Amino acid sequence: MFLGKYLTLQEFCTCTQTYRKYGDRINSYPENPEETILSLKSLCEHILDPVIAHFGRERFQLTYGFCSKDLKRFLAQKDPETGIKNGRVDPSRDQHMAHEKNRNGKYYCDRLGAACDFWIVGLESDRLVEWILEQRLPFDSLYYYGGNRSIHISYAPQQRRDIWTFTAGGVPTRKGIESWIETVK
Repeated sequence: MFLGKYLTLQEFCTCTQTYRKYGDRINSYPENPEETILSLKSLCEHILDPVIAHFGRERFQLTYGFCSKDLKRFLAQKDPETGIKNGRVDPSRDQHMAHEKNRNGKYYCDRLGAACDFWIVGLESDRLVEWILEQRLPFDSLYYYGGNRSIHISYAPQQRRDIWTFTAGGVPTRKGIESWIETVK
């Protein structure tokens, strides 16, 4: 099933390193498909399709898409061989779980929408962010992790156009990206 012009639901659900390592034990698909798939389609239509149309499908690399309950559980665990945590997820804020609901029937993230992380091969991520801002793409949040790393972007009804970067210790900050913040005002 295509979510937009270029990306499939399968790609969104199976692109993480954690899924590739533990995929035989992870149900990576939405449990609330009606709402979650609609939010993933909106992310593709408003953000990813324009990016891919401009930079090319062959250069686009999705590194983190949809996070299912099973994937969330595995991300929180340590790899038994290395002792290193498999990954990070912050369901209450990062929108990777889209419209999935917890056992109490509440959305993991009240902001709703959907998110992904990606990069463009051969392009510094600061150039990618600048292109997104120049195009005035209607994102909700954008996280910049550094020039040679993926960016995180989400699309949601509120389209806050909120931009963050992170210190070396992983603390969110806006220091150093003031010109980008001025662009979205």
